[in-house]
Amino acid sequence: MNPSVSQNAFVIGVDVGGTKVAAGLVDYKGAIQSHVKGPMVANAGAAAGLEAVKTVIDQVSSATHAHDSIRAIGICSPGPLDPAKGIVINPPNLPCWRNFPLASEISRIYGVPVKVDNDANAAALAETLWGAGRGYRNVFYTCMGTGIGTGIVFDGCIYHGRTGAAGEGGHMSIDYRGPRCGCGKLGCIEALASGPAIARRAREALSKPEEHSTMLELAGGSLENINSHIVGRAHAAGDPIATRILRETVDVLTVWLGNIVDLLEPDVIIMGGGVASMLQPFFSSIQEKLPQHCINSRCQEIPIVSAFYGEDSGIAGGAALSSQRLAASLRM
Repeated sequence: MNPSVSQNAFVIGVDVGGTKVAAGLVDYKGAIQSHVKGPMVANAGAAAGLEAVKTVIDQVSSATHAHDSIRAIGICSPGPLDPAKGIVINPPNLPCWRNFPLASEISRIYGVPVKVDNDANAAALAETLWGAGRGYRNVFYTCMGTGIGTGIVFDGCIYHGRTGAAGEGGHMSIDYRGPRCGCGKLGCIEALASGPAIARRAREALSKPEEHSTMLELAGGSLENINSHIVGRAHAAGDPIATRILRETVDVLTVWLGNIVDLLEPDVIIMGGGVASMLQPFFSSIQEKLPQHCINSRCQEIPIVSAFYGEDSGIAGGAALSSQRLAASLRM
C-alpha cells in the first residue's frame, strides 16, 4: 500500500431521506472524517432533488479540500430502486424522483464512479466491512426504528435477489391475522416491533382505565404523545407496563429471528437503530429463547450484537457501496 495514497484517498457517502440529505468523507478504514447535512427538496422536481444532493457533496469536499482525493461516491436512497443501474424508481417519500438515473447523473457531474442502494443494504455492508460484522462471512443486519429494514451480506456482497428487491425482512409476516402493515400485508414484523408499533401498544394498554403508568406523565397526560422513546424511559424507571410492552416486543422479535436463522443461518445478527438500542439489554433474552422458535440446534452459537454505526450508518453505508473503488486506489 502506498502510504501517501492511503492518507489522501477517500470516498463520499451520501444518505438521502425524505426531509434531509447528509454527506460524509470516509477513509479506507471506514472512519467518517467529516460530514454535513442539508434539507432534501422532495417535492419540487427531479432537478431540485439532484441539486440538494449536489450541495452536500460540494460542501463536504470543499470543507476538507478533498476534491482531488475522491475516488468514488456511494448513495443510500429510499427504494424501490434498481441498484444494478443506479436508478431510483418510485420511493413514496421522494416524489421528485420517478425512474431517475441518480448514479449516472452524479457520476456525470463529478467524473467518478457512483453506486446507489437502499439504506439497510448499504448499512449491512458497512457493518460487514468496518463495523460489528467485521471478520464474519455471512451477515444479517436489521435497523429498527420508525420501520424495520434489513440487509443480507454473503461473502462480502449484498444479496439483492433477481431484480434487486430482496432483503425486505421487515415485511416478513409472523401473524397473518395481525395488524396491517404500511406495506399492506398483515402481521409484518415492522407492524409488530417498530417504534410506532411499540407506541401503539402502549397507548392501547393505557386506554384501559384500570391501568396506571408513568408513561402518561412523561407524555404530558396525552395518550397521543406517547412514543417508543417514552416507553423506553418508563421501562428504565421501573414502570411495569412499559416493561411488559418491551418484553412483548422481544417475544415477537425472537419468533422473527428464529425464522431468519432457519432460512439464512448467518454467522452474526447485527441490530441497529433506535429501537434496537433501547432493546439491547434484552439481547441475551432473545438468545436464550431462540431454540423455542428455531429448528437449528446450533442457533445459540450465532451472536446477536449491536451495530457499530449509529446515526451516521447511511453515510458509512454509502461509502461502503464504493469501497472497492477506494481499495483499488490503495493498491496502485
